[in-house]
Amino acid sequence: MAVELEHSFSTSKPLDESYAAILDLERVVPCVQGGRVLETLGPGSVKAEIKVKMGAMSLTYAGTLEIVEQDPDRHRVVMSVKSRETGGQGHANATVTFQLADGGGTIHTNAQITGKAASMGERIMVGVLDALVTDFSGKLAQL
Repeated sequence: MAVELEHSFSTSKPLDESYAAILDLERVVPCVQGGRVLETLGPGSVKAEIKVKMGAMSLTYAGTLEIVEQDPDRHRVVMSVKSRETGGQGHANATVTFQLADGGGTIHTNAQITGKAASMGERIMVGVLDALVTDFSGKLAQL
């Protein structure tokens, strides 16, 4: 199942400070509800996991988060998420693009999800992802 979302966020932090914070994966990953860094693989790359609650079902995904593009002049960062459902056969992969501006920015998420999460149906899946990214964007402003 393909899911595409667009969110905006506001912050009072200076633009360059917000840009630097987004590049710090050790700080960014815990901003996702249920997310934690398991291991730093190198600059701009970590192993991480996220625990997601979908109705009565709770799923854990583990994989990598990597910064694949960064443009300090345009204050743009693109990240790639590749994860597998632990104890299952599904995956959740995504490309997440951050475009920063004075006072905030946007987060564009393009995700591909299979397995148990996808079987819940598009409406539920989009609702869960939307809530995760909305919560994340609120925490992002605090970094």
